[in-house]
Amino acid sequence: MTKVRIRLIGEKPTDLDNVVAQIKELSRMLGMKFIGPVRMPRRKLEIACRRTPCGDGSDTYEHWEKRVSKRLCDVVGDEKDIKQILRIKVPTNVFVKISLS
Repeated sequence: MTKVRIRLIGEKPTDLDNVVAQIKELSRMLGMKFIGPVRMPRRKLEIACRRTPCGDGSDTYEHWEKRVSKRLCDVVGDEKDIKQILRIKVPTNVFVKISLS
């Protein structure tokens, strides 16, 4: 039996949950052990910059924020079944990291 840790990273939590649901459904159909999803803390990237680059006028600032969500799943099963999990269609805004343990 092989244990695989899958980390999903993306901006939209709904896209992450859809991918986790696909992995969970496939692992249930193939009879593999599925652990998770574990919701990791959301990371907030904040940027504040001045609106006028020349420095004239009043001090006005613009604020931007990007939120990055993460999910963690563990799957235990045979190598043939794990290869089928790798074939799942993943949206372009979701990044997948797979590690064997």
